[in-house]
Amino acid sequence: MGFFDRLSRLLRANLNDLVSKAEDPVKILDQSVADMQADLVKLRQAVAMAIASQKRLRNQADQAEGQVRTWYERAELALQKGEEDLAKEALTRRKGFQESSTALTNQLKGQEGQVETLKRSLVALEGKIAEARTKKDMLKARAQAAKAQQQLQSAVGNLGTNSAMAAFDRMEDKVQALEASSQAAAELAGADLESQFAALEGGNDVDDELSALRQRLEGGDEVVALPAAETSSLEKSKDANGPEVEAVKVAEVDAELEELKRAIDKL
Repeated sequence: MGFFDRLSRLLRANLNDLVSKAEDPVKILDQSVADMQADLVKLRQAVAMAIASQKRLRNQADQAEGQVRTWYERAELALQKGEEDLAKEALTRRKGFQESSTALTNQLKGQEGQVETLKRSLVALEGKIAEARTKKDMLKARAQAAKAQQQLQSAVGNLGTNSAMAAFDRMEDKVQALEASSQAAAELAGADLESQFAALEGGNDVDDELSALRQRLEGGDEVVALPAAETSSLEKSKDANGPEVEAVKVAEVDAELEELKRAIDKL
């Protein structure tokens, strides 16, 4: 294989590849329909010309046939008048027109066949163009949908390998971590606040109980006298220690003692 043959094949292959890549289905479909429409116009013109030629041949054939009849009638008239030479000349003219009429009739038959063929071709081409227009719209819609799908897939693929998407994912994780930390801090703050209020409430209960205990010990109506020996000892204690010991209400003390125990159990 020669160098120039290889170079020619390489150039043609590259050109075909460039043309294939540059082809846009939507544009090619529109151009194909436009080309078929141009062919339809040309075919219509050819059919019109063929019909015009058919009519012209028919007129010529009718005229030749008329001349044949005319010269035949003249030959009869000349023969009736005794003009044999003139009648012979008329028949000669008639024969020429008759030959022309036969030739024109044969041409007319051929032209009629050609016109019918062109008409059938015209009808077929019109049907193909109508079908092509319908298919063109569907194919254009399919091509545009396929192109949009291809662009979408390309965009999704680029997003999957793009650092921006990775950064977006990292920021999403960071936001979730911040939200979790904030929720934990809020829960801890709430627990501390609850414990503080619980301590305050517990302290108030103890203070209230202590105040109530003091009030009950300080006041009351029932006074229980101690036995004489104990009274004596108390009196002795009074003489020895100074101030007199105040009488105690036994029932009230027992009740307060029980309530104090319950308060301590609550703590």
